[in-house]
Amino acid sequence: MIWITLEHILRVIIAGLCGAMIGYERRSRHKEAGIRTHFIVSVGAALMMVISKYGFTDMGNWENVSLDPSRVAAQIVSGVGFLGAGTIFMNKQRIKGLTTAAGIWATAGVGMAVGAGMYAVGIGVAALILLIQFAMHGHSSPAMSSRSHKLTVHLVNHTDPVENLLEVLEENSVQVQSIQSRTDEATQSNSDIHDHQLQSQIELVLEIKFPAAMKVADVLLIVQAQPDVRRVHLE
Repeated sequence: MIWITLEHILRVIIAGLCGAMIGYERRSRHKEAGIRTHFIVSVGAALMMVISKYGFTDMGNWENVSLDPSRVAAQIVSGVGFLGAGTIFMNKQRIKGLTTAAGIWATAGVGMAVGAGMYAVGIGVAALILLIQFAMHGHSSPAMSSRSHKLTVHLVNHTDPVENLLEVLEENSVQVQSIQSRTDEATQSNSDIHDHQLQSQIELVLEIKFPAAMKVADVLLIVQAQPDVRRVHLE
């Protein structure tokens, strides 16, 4: 009995690791759902599959009881579909989050496969997802400069200023490798020196890479053109 229980736990652990690997790829591209989300989705799907297959064995001898393990699997698929829909949104006439939502849905499938004992299928599909993601991003990205640059940006703390800046950088093929932020103390608005309204600012320190054909001045112009940007420095 204890060996069966350990095998069930092993299935959940393997499913979680597969989900974490998919989530790592998403986090590395600063997407909405990262390691924790994909890990939990995969672990939850595997757990529910284990419960579906083995959690009702004590009811096998009951009369007039009909068990259908596939019903739990069907509910996982529909339930995770609603979860993935929460990562899809439209911004400036562009739909974002479709790939992340599909990744969450596929991660649930990986967890279900491992939870059902289909280790090779679950691990193989997780590897296939990672392969396609890295291959497609690598194929579509232009040649990057060999060194990283430190970009310091001061933003007015309006609605989603950081997200808007990251979106603009992505649109211009600038890769953000790491990001740090802090909120400055309130400072006087630069838009109207006669207006005493105080606004807090966000200081971002980003490590970036940009295409070899792009100059430092080009990156500065792209960032400075954003309405929320107050100061920018690139080194």
